[in-house]
Amino acid sequence: MKDLTKFWLIAAILFTCISPSQNYVDVFKIGFGESFSNSFEGTNSETSITYFDLNLTYPIQFNDRTAMITGIDLVSSRLQLIPNGQRTSLYSTTLQLGLNHSFNEKWSAALVMLPKMASDYKSLEWDDLLFGGYTVARLKKTENLTYRFGWYLSDEQFGIFTTPIIGWYYLSPNSRFEMDVSLPISVDVNYALGAFTIGLDYFGIGRSYNINQVNRGNVYVQQGALDFASYLQWNGFDKSVLIRGKLGYTSNDFELYADGDTYDLGITALRINDDRIRLNPEINGGFFAKIEAIYRFNLNDSPDNEINE
Repeated sequence: MKDLTKFWLIAAILFTCISPSQNYVDVFKIGFGESFSNSFEGTNSETSITYFDLNLTYPIQFNDRTAMITGIDLVSSRLQLIPNGQRTSLYSTTLQLGLNHSFNEKWSAALVMLPKMASDYKSLEWDDLLFGGYTVARLKKTENLTYRFGWYLSDEQFGIFTTPIIGWYYLSPNSRFEMDVSLPISVDVNYALGAFTIGLDYFGIGRSYNINQVNRGNVYVQQGALDFASYLQWNGFDKSVLIRGKLGYTSNDFELYADGDTYDLGITALRINDDRIRLNPEINGGFFAKIEAIYRFNLNDSPDNEINE
């Protein structure tokens, strides 16, 4: 089992930061996608990568200033990890548990812990259990502009990974142009045209999965993904139901390493003392298509709209 003292270290670090947000909560989100013809570096082999993700978020309001954030995030990928190899399914199930508190009209704070089980799920082991979390401080500068500052930290199979979060949320006075930026993790820029919205987005993530499959050996997978996409979105039922079609390019690599082959610390794109030996060729990027469905709860329609995730 991973050292539980790392969990308490993460909690202590995250409690030092603070978070208000958009005037909506995406309560339910589901997505299906596929990346086509991702070649293995230096070979004639390639693999497609299929994706599935499901997110449920449910804030529980205690009073007009404080709410609990609960939810679950399910992610899966299926691909060949080695040239001409059999396809492997990778799964990650993450629980969301945290608090959001509004201090005044300008400042609020959120802290969310993210324990997860991540592996091929051939069998469940204690080494599949990982801990992480994030916090974001938001300063409401004007009615249309909010700045955010925060931190993300996770204990992964390859070591400790951490990154600062810097960004802003802007909604134009006519509510058509929206920017939702949390660098270096995500960017969403869109423009509403009545029943439809056009947009551009970016999402970057690093994950790891323990491999428990018999005959694989004691190995793990480190995933590093940078997704760039354009999308067309249908806004149904007063923008409560969103259907989004996306096309883009992803540099989604799945690195294979021996169990216990780790580095000291990862800070955004920097890896400290990384002398690991990779066991599979680099997987090159490729074009992808994805469809997403979202149920959005608009807080402006609620009498208690001070609290949001």
